[in-house]
Amino acid sequence: MLPAAPATAPLLEVDRLTLSFGGVRALDEVSFSVAPGSITSVIGPNGAGKTSVFNTISGFYRPGGGSVRFAGQDITRLAPPRRAALGLARTFQNIALFRGLTVLDNIKLGRHCHLKTGALGALFYSPAARHEEEALREEIEERIIDFLEIDHIRKAPVGALPYGLQKRVELARALAMKPRLLLLDEPVAGMNREETEDMARFILEVRREWGVTVLMVEHDMGMVMDLSDHVAVLNFGRVIAQGLPKDVQGNPDVVKAYLGSGDVAQLRARFRATVAA
Repeated sequence: MLPAAPATAPLLEVDRLTLSFGGVRALDEVSFSVAPGSITSVIGPNGAGKTSVFNTISGFYRPGGGSVRFAGQDITRLAPPRRAALGLARTFQNIALFRGLTVLDNIKLGRHCHLKTGALGALFYSPAARHEEEALREEIEERIIDFLEIDHIRKAPVGALPYGLQKRVELARALAMKPRLLLLDEPVAGMNREETEDMARFILEVRREWGVTVLMVEHDMGMVMDLSDHVAVLNFGRVIAQGLPKDVQGNPDVVKAYLGSGDVAQLRARFRATVAA
């Protein structure tokens, strides 16, 4: 008999993560992992701790306990720029773009953690700085802008764009960071159905064509169940269930967390109707 193939190590491991604000525990022993090449979603009711998890993984919050490992390295105490340089990029629930800059300039800012030109060379626009910027512009226009179908707005100021296109520009800036792991914080919040379908298509293609692993927080349950390989459910800062989308969808603890107490069969039917809507 041949020996079993070794299991692929997780790209991200969140282990017993705790986080408190004063006397309020936002995260309580949160543990889950993200397999390379997967789309993993973190879901839960409002106030469950989803964005706190994202902020801790990306380095904006420092946990009171537990650890975060990325590609086998403990990054729990690393500053956000160090994590970005390792290949961890994110978008935000509230759009965080420079509204006065063009689409192209906003996207270019995503690559700052990988640029080799120093501050002095950039200040005097040395030949090395000029060459690096030209190469960056060419890559962004030919790969990212074309991929996300935003060539027609690349010179437009971000502040003049509709909301759905601004969310797409923010995704483009995150892709400019050359991520191995892309954290998407409510990528379709506030979008109409057509915009949501476009974003879902881009997320699938980012995974398939770019080989980028995705960790997503999202309230659109239909999108979560359609796209995800693995789902972790938070409630009151604790993981109450995780597994395949179909298993999580039928978990009585998950149903009660979203819809409250009552007959489990009726609640489960209402929850499935919400997912299918």
